[in-house]
Amino acid sequence: MAAEELIPIAHERDIVSARQRGRQLASECGFSTRDQTLIATAISEVARNIVAYAREGHIVLEPIEKPDGRRGISVAAIDRGPGIADVELAMRDGYSTGKSLGLGLPGARRLMDEFEIETAMGKGTTIRMRKWMP
Repeated sequence: MAAEELIPIAHERDIVSARQRGRQLASECGFSTRDQTLIATAISEVARNIVAYAREGHIVLEPIEKPDGRRGISVAAIDRGPGIADVELAMRDGYSTGKSLGLGLPGARRLMDEFEIETAMGKGTTIRMRKWMP
């Protein structure tokens, strides 16, 4: 299994890089074209939040495997931004503190099999997502 890969996120172009690398890694792991697109879209959503709210952070991509041999991909979005004041509210469709449609976090959660948020005000946010091969 390949080692984890860290992709710095600070500009719009970094979102594209993270999305492309996520799609490539998903392909290397054997995901279908459809699942590659879902993974890349989820990466875009969390990377866009880093640029919009934290200014900078990084995406960590890693191929993963369960003890039973089932393979998948892990995505972590990590920043030291302002944190999320109300995670429950932020996870509601349509909620946005910016000028977006408010589909980012809830959309990413729907696209992936596992989704966790750790956040602390003034210290940052870590989002962990996993997608498993069918």
